[in-house]
Amino acid sequence: MPASILEEAGGLPDVAAKIRSGDATLLNCPSCGSSHVAQVLGDNGGVSYVCTACGHSWS
Repeated sequence: MPASILEEAGGLPDVAAKIRSGDATLLNCPSCGSSHVAQVLGDNGGVSYVCTACGHSWS
């Protein structure tokens, strides 16, 4: 875990480069296929996802 927010933010240019180059894996809604997906905290502390286009949620 980084000791400061500056260390955490240091990797952001690398992430942006991966997205531009097409190396990143995008998450699509299994219901409508939209890439407009938000990651949310589930009821039991797990991770869930919700599509902001159609409202479908899954984990």
